[in-house]
Amino acid sequence: MGLLTQILTVPLAPVRGVGWVVKRVAEVAEQEAYDTTPIERELAELERELLEGRVSEREFDRREDELLDRLEAIQRARVGDAPAPRGEERTGEAEEGAGHDGQ
Repeated sequence: MGLLTQILTVPLAPVRGVGWVVKRVAEVAEQEAYDTTPIERELAELERELLEGRVSEREFDRREDELLDRLEAIQRARVGDAPAPRGEERTGEAEEGAGHDGQ
């Protein structure tokens, strides 16, 4: 029966192939959405900019809050409390001391 099923469903092979590709693309997109490495790099670069005097303390605080908000959104999404982050959407100001040590 397995061989007969394979022969009869050969015309559906392209559909199965497209389904497989879509599934793999979705998996990679999800992995990238939950990857904190780029945000951590941005935080490190931002700190370097502050130490080198390329950004003001005020600008540093603003950008740091945005980056920490993105990290927090990823962490919430990993445990299922919120949907995966999609870009730079912000709904409000960062909560003061929301589990971040500010470094």
